[in-house]
Amino acid sequence: MSTLRNAMTIDVEDYFQVSAFAPYIARSDWERCECRVERNVDRILALLDARGVKATFFTLGWIAERYPSLVQRIAGAGHELASHGYGHERASDLSPDAFRQDVVRAKQLLEDIGGRPVLGYRAPSFSIGTGNLWAFDVLQQAGYRYSSSVYPIRHDHYGMPDSPRFAYPVRDGLLEVPITTLAMFGRNLPASGGGYFRLLPYALSRWMFRRVNAQARRSAVFYFHPWEIDPAQPRVAGIDAKTRFRHYVNLPRNEAKLDRLLRDFSWGRMDEIFLTPEAREVQIA
Repeated sequence: MSTLRNAMTIDVEDYFQVSAFAPYIARSDWERCECRVERNVDRILALLDARGVKATFFTLGWIAERYPSLVQRIAGAGHELASHGYGHERASDLSPDAFRQDVVRAKQLLEDIGGRPVLGYRAPSFSIGTGNLWAFDVLQQAGYRYSSSVYPIRHDHYGMPDSPRFAYPVRDGLLEVPITTLAMFGRNLPASGGGYFRLLPYALSRWMFRRVNAQARRSAVFYFHPWEIDPAQPRVAGIDAKTRFRHYVNLPRNEAKLDRLLRDFSWGRMDEIFLTPEAREVQIA
């Protein structure tokens, strides 16, 4: 096991809120969908507790508003409560004013329910890129201390491949902590969760993480969603083959893979790994 602590993060949203399903599930229909996030987060909390791991939960305001006791259980268990915005709208689809309203609303709501400051933000679908760098100004003004909204890869839905691979200051008092990649073959390879973790053999994902820790000597950032441990979730009808594969691939195996990952590495919260004075000396690019 590496002596470095890596950041374990969970994006708290439900299956019907996934950006790739937006063409198939209208936002106005969310209230009519079967919501499974509460039971799935409770399973995650039990999994983390069994391994003695504290994590960061980037939580939608929409979820917090409807399941306040879930937010309180997350915070009460010693995990970091962070913001995923209010309504899971891509930052790149919003005007600066609309983005400001979204991130301020979510922060205030989470703080009111959780009873502690919310310092971190992650944009839905890693939707801060070269076309909307103004979003960092808004986050700074809203009182956030760090963002984890950039994925430095090439992807058809997101990505800023030329950005730094590790934590770096983007505004005075605001840090960007990108999703972790492995630099190989002249490009950045995804190495840190989501559909890639479900698709790749566990041994390969573990090797990539170990390589980042050993060669770069930096903490990595891993992420997943509650619906990714829920193979019994309702199937969305009429979706295209690419979306179907990306969303449903290897769901039945993912919880066991996550448990192995929790055993094989040392884990912690984003704020404790990246915001303390001691951590900043080690982590900042």
